[in-house]
Amino acid sequence: MTPIPGTPADFETLRHRAIALRRAGHSLRQIRDELKVFNNDTLHRLVKGEPPPEWTRRPNAKDGLRERARELRRAGWTYDRIQAELGCSRSSVSLWVRDLPKPEPRYTPEQQRALMNEGLAAVRAAQDRERAATKLRAAADIGELSDRELFLIGVGLYWAEGGKDKPYDRRECVVFVNSDPGMIRVFLAWLRLVGVEGERIRYTVAIHENADVAGAERYWADLVGADASAFNKTTLKKHNPRTVRRNTGDDYRGCLVIKVRKGADLYRRIEGWWCGIVGAAASADQQNVR
Repeated sequence: MTPIPGTPADFETLRHRAIALRRAGHSLRQIRDELKVFNNDTLHRLVKGEPPPEWTRRPNAKDGLRERARELRRAGWTYDRIQAELGCSRSSVSLWVRDLPKPEPRYTPEQQRALMNEGLAAVRAAQDRERAATKLRAAADIGELSDRELFLIGVGLYWAEGGKDKPYDRRECVVFVNSDPGMIRVFLAWLRLVGVEGERIRYTVAIHENADVAGAERYWADLVGADASAFNKTTLKKHNPRTVRRNTGDDYRGCLVIKVRKGADLYRRIEGWWCGIVGAAASADQQNVR
């Protein structure tokens, strides 16, 4: 009968037998059954320091990845490239190859910056092309505008961007201010649609004093097709040296103020038209809910 390891002598006897069995290629389960030692702690102590036989090792699914990662590292690949190539985590790559020497950098810092800038330029160019293509497709969706469509657009445009009357400050006048030439064109087309004669329209350029004032005045006059007599004196905004302005450059032309003379009646109609749009939208929304 197998002695119970209650004394050092008994333990050493079992240990010699366990080591012999281990070196003969036995698994822990086989040693347990052979020596009749069913306590796991004791069993592990008996074979401590003896590696398990190869046939008992479970295959590791990542062994192939590990070897490939080491090959790539020896070839000078960075962690990021290895990670992208093998589809594994960066931490795994680090664990597998950290004992290998770090490869020499392929590029100088200047070359790396140049490559990065080149890559960014290519990405931005692709984004610009996609942006332009999206705009062209969207513009084609509009097609021709009917008078009614332009009428509704103009009312909404004015109510979003135009001056509005307040109960505490009665100003029933039509004043529209914007820096977007497209908005200006649409609004002027709308004014013609609702019967406002050109003689009733006055323009004022509003711009920072340290900008190209004369160039902005020429630009807006050409855009609206009006001569100097239709323009009031340009409004100059004083420059605060503590303020960092971002609206600078050749494409900065300030804003154009459009005012309709004797426009109280038109303003009241705009308010009414807007109320009609709001009511119609609410009614349509209720129908959609049903």
